[in-house]
Amino acid sequence: MTQKNDIALQRINYLRGPNIWTYRPVLEVWLDLGELEAFPSNLLPGFNERLTAWLPALIEHHCGVGERGGFLARLQEGTWAGHVLEHIVIELLNLAGMATGFGQTRSTSQPGVYRMVFRARDEQVARVALQQGHALIMAAINDTPFDVKAAVDAIRTQIDDCYLGPSTAAIVGAATDRGIPHIRLNDGNLVQLGHGSAQRRIWTAETERTSAIAEGIAGNKDLTKTLLKSCGVPVPEGEVVDSPEAAWDAAEDIGLPVVVKPLDGNHGRGVSLELSTREDIEAAYRIAEQEGSEVIVERFIPGDEHRVLVVGGKVVAAARGESLHITGNGRDTVVQLIDSQLNSDPRRGEAEEFPLETIVLEREPAMRLLLERQGLNGDSVPADGQRVLVQRNGNVAIDCTDDVHPDVAFAASLAARVVGLDIAGIDLVVEDISKPLGPQRGAVVEVNAGPGLLMHLKPAEGLPRPVGKAIVDNLFAEDESGRIPIIGVAGSQGTANIARLTAWLLHLSGRHVGLACREGLFLGSRKVEAGDRANWASGQRLLMNREVNAVVLENSAASILNDGLAYDRCAVGVVTDLLGSEAPVAPALAEHDIHEAGQMFKVLRTQVDVVLPDGVAVLNAADERLVEMAELCDGDVIFYDLDHENPVLVAHREKGGRTVSVDGHHVLLSHNGHSPVRCADLNGHAARRMVAGGADQSVPGATVRYLLAAVAAAWALGISPELIAAGLETYDPAPRAAR
Repeated sequence: MTQKNDIALQRINYLRGPNIWTYRPVLEVWLDLGELEAFPSNLLPGFNERLTAWLPALIEHHCGVGERGGFLARLQEGTWAGHVLEHIVIELLNLAGMATGFGQTRSTSQPGVYRMVFRARDEQVARVALQQGHALIMAAINDTPFDVKAAVDAIRTQIDDCYLGPSTAAIVGAATDRGIPHIRLNDGNLVQLGHGSAQRRIWTAETERTSAIAEGIAGNKDLTKTLLKSCGVPVPEGEVVDSPEAAWDAAEDIGLPVVVKPLDGNHGRGVSLELSTREDIEAAYRIAEQEGSEVIVERFIPGDEHRVLVVGGKVVAAARGESLHITGNGRDTVVQLIDSQLNSDPRRGEAEEFPLETIVLEREPAMRLLLERQGLNGDSVPADGQRVLVQRNGNVAIDCTDDVHPDVAFAASLAARVVGLDIAGIDLVVEDISKPLGPQRGAVVEVNAGPGLLMHLKPAEGLPRPVGKAIVDNLFAEDESGRIPIIGVAGSQGTANIARLTAWLLHLSGRHVGLACREGLFLGSRKVEAGDRANWASGQRLLMNREVNAVVLENSAASILNDGLAYDRCAVGVVTDLLGSEAPVAPALAEHDIHEAGQMFKVLRTQVDVVLPDGVAVLNAADERLVEMAELCDGDVIFYDLDHENPVLVAHREKGGRTVSVDGHHVLLSHNGHSPVRCADLNGHAARRMVAGGADQSVPGATVRYLLAAVAAAWALGISPELIAAGLETYDPAPRAAR
């Protein structure tokens, strides 16, 4: 078969917010099939067989058929390469652990050119998936070798580099389940939950409520023990030492056996347990010294190590550790037995998503010391049947939440409160967590700030616990959504005027308002940046501003097509028109294959699609195409028009809806069952001033429509007619300059 030329990737665009395709971020790719436009899948010899052999799970793709095997049926019937590439990328992402099911491929006005999109939680991951998918489809078309495993590994590596860690992802997922929006603030795990003044920040399992003093206390084990002991929390006796000799002296004073560990270490590194000889204690000191600034010797407490997670003073999860053993066979070394008997466990791995870590003896000095105490090292060959202790009290990953005794829960909660942590991992050693601590001489051995959550999310044994939800519920009260009023204004005519006037009315109502529009970026009534700021980046900046408790954003069609909306949902969505009388179509829209007003419906409906169920869409009733958008809104609708007797307005009022119109020279707010309210005089000085240039002339119809849209948005937000009237009278269309 003649080799086919590569599919050309003409343009790749990451849509970060709600867009014309879906509510979620997607990667949009413009494909030029070239000669492959004449070769659907059924005309490429052997292509379908090679593809399904490499990706057998494609049988699970329903495609437009709506049932299992639907995509394979399309392959056999004949479908074009762009559509096939869409499904290949989706399947590669699924295999890499970032499950997705959304994708679309649509033709454009240019023959052979298609727009292909797929769900993309992270731009860089999506780009790698596209790269690998592109290479795979060309290999399948041209019958050349392809390493599917290597492709999946490349995507998985990018996921590990870019995606949120499991603890952060669990918290963000719980917030999403509650309808709380989030913004990732860096390439790591710093995340903002909520918008503006309603936001809370997290960094892995630390929050903005996590005290730096408390974190410092938790990092000093000796200070932590002193505070806990003073408040009645049982802790092991211990002493900070500065030499191997001092460690032995302290051990004799405390009583053997003892534990030797770094004073400010973490993750159990450098911890040696149940030491009874001077040689072992001095060796353990040298190991602990490498992991922390100081070394502490403590009384050894018999029992298993447990991790109790306390959130907001309440125990929400608990996990138990277990000792690790290997059994000799008379042939294999200790290292080989560790690999075959322990590291072969599918729950173990290097990536963060694995509940258990891979055991590498070379990087575990405490483990090597434990082996030495048994007369072994990594190269030793244990006798057949010999049981060798490899790790004591590690692998805290067996869920025991339901077994925690109230006395244990009280001690753990008290420990967190004494240190001052809102989220704490309390490490305690006890033989049976279902019994009180005292009789079995159990004790709290550490208090950890920013504890890992994976052991509770994916325990090696037992039920996963909703710890992300517990953290979110502690950050946000039951009636808090993390949202502030967001008003989006979309269209092609007068949208900047509407956005600015709406922001002014909100400002008068007592809100700290952020505004981004074509005239600049505003905080309150002050312009802080000049130039066109009607874009995704400016909107995000306002949503990150902790001083802002209301945001007004102008959304041009071009910004929706380039980036998507800057927010996931809004309180009010205003749509003024489709393309109005503008002709020809702006080049920025033509680049997106938008050439006529009819195509704008799909673009601007995005603004209506994201209105919250308790929100309002404000629509221009003079355009029958916009009237059709009303049925797409999850919330209520306010129609506006100059003509109070517009049939659309009349019918809407009869159904109990609200309208804004003009009666004589007054703005009229109407709601069926209530007397209409006149809230502004269009012949007043302020209304005339809104005309460009401020000339003393009658207010033109276009300007009145802008005014009506802003009034409707303010009314939707509960601003009183009297305050709206005052706002129209005091509004200054000339903003103060940026400083």
